[in-house]
Amino acid sequence: MRDINKNNLINKVWNLADVLRQSGIAYTDYVAQITYMIFLKMEFENLEFKDENLIPDEYRWDTLLKLRAEDLEKHYNNILSTLSKKSGILGLIFAKAQNKIDTPVNLQKMITLINAIDWAVIDVDIKGEIYEGLLEKNATESKAGAGQYFTPRALIKAIVEIMKPQLGYTIMDPACGTGGFLIEAFHYIKRNIGKDKEKIRILKEETVFGVDITPLVVSLCAMNMYLNGIGANIIQGDSLLKKDDKAYNMILTNPPFGKKTALKNFDSNTNEVVVEKEHYSRNDFFASTSNKQINFLQHIMSILAINGKAAVVLPDNVLFEGGAGEAVRKYLLNNFNLHTILRLPTGIFYAQGVKANVLFFDRGLPKEDEALTKEVWIYDLRTNMNLSLKTNPLAEEHLEDFKNCFNADNITNRKETFKFKKFTYEEIIKRDKINLDIFWIKDESLENLDNLPQPEELLSEIKSNFEDAFDIFNKINI
Repeated sequence: MRDINKNNLINKVWNLADVLRQSGIAYTDYVAQITYMIFLKMEFENLEFKDENLIPDEYRWDTLLKLRAEDLEKHYNNILSTLSKKSGILGLIFAKAQNKIDTPVNLQKMITLINAIDWAVIDVDIKGEIYEGLLEKNATESKAGAGQYFTPRALIKAIVEIMKPQLGYTIMDPACGTGGFLIEAFHYIKRNIGKDKEKIRILKEETVFGVDITPLVVSLCAMNMYLNGIGANIIQGDSLLKKDDKAYNMILTNPPFGKKTALKNFDSNTNEVVVEKEHYSRNDFFASTSNKQINFLQHIMSILAINGKAAVVLPDNVLFEGGAGEAVRKYLLNNFNLHTILRLPTGIFYAQGVKANVLFFDRGLPKEDEALTKEVWIYDLRTNMNLSLKTNPLAEEHLEDFKNCFNADNITNRKETFKFKKFTYEEIIKRDKINLDIFWIKDESLENLDNLPQPEELLSEIKSNFEDAFDIFNKINI
């Protein structure tokens, strides 16, 4: 019954998108408007259960129900503008909030539909699942949606299960997106601490922390955490600009792929615009590079506490790139225990063609003239694994063998298998550029032409890409 209610409500809320899609409103903008309205409606419903009202009386949900046409639009704009300037959870959820609903008629439809849902009777866990489902639906509907910061839930769950977060840990995601890793870690700990009120308070208020650079994403994350009953220790900002003041016991993250936007300066001598690669100026960074993922890896190493543990999703180039990449890999191997790499299959992220891995490493006390990494275990989940977002998405069962091989209860007692191989520090350090892009399983698609995509499959993929491209172009205001 719980799943039926959850799925029905996800579909009911998502169907509201039809109101805005007809006007060319982007998917993520739609989810933002839904977020603002659901929060206002929930806070209004909770008035009889709470001593303190977060929303000032003149901006409550019921004030929207009394107005029509331009008066309604003006008042809604005023609500968003006012709440965006508040501190705490209000300021996070309504950060830089703007009304993207094009007409008062559509605004009225949205309010009527949201008002018909009674959130007060829904269990907190189900509210969280509904919102997670909404974010996932957004990601799968369009590449212009939430896909740029959405990590497959099956992968998040598997990573958290083998990392085993505990009460008393401080857990950070420096590129938190909509909060998937933090929420999964929260629920993992919650299942293991019973109903002790003080433990629950510590879990809610002092355990999970996140940073994201995009205000809208921070808003979605704050709402996600709020619906899951978690204190929103989320900051909007660029994690890479400076070292965090604190060190954390656990880092769980999937930093954004791609390079940082280059700086553009005008050269008055040549009257030309000069484009320069941007390098972060940080004393704790020992390699200077514009590669965003390598910089995130440096940042993560700088904020991981002694005896802390990290699991980081990174693209292949971090494993083999020379220059700064080689320097960072050497530092990682020498000063941390990089004990496991999971090579992920392609087709599981919303950015096309991404080849990524999960690096698992611990921080110990440095030893003079002795590397902390003794051996790196690599699990190949990529070769001969054919996954796609719509027809064969990554599922929990795909990761079961990896979890068994990882042996989280005792990683010193592992056994090699066809997919899981051990490489010593001495073997790796001798490789050209300390290349960690290691594979040993033969790719059957290169040997058997029967495994190549069939024409109808290629045509379907091309058609899908064109549809996505037109979808994006139609949303651009020229």
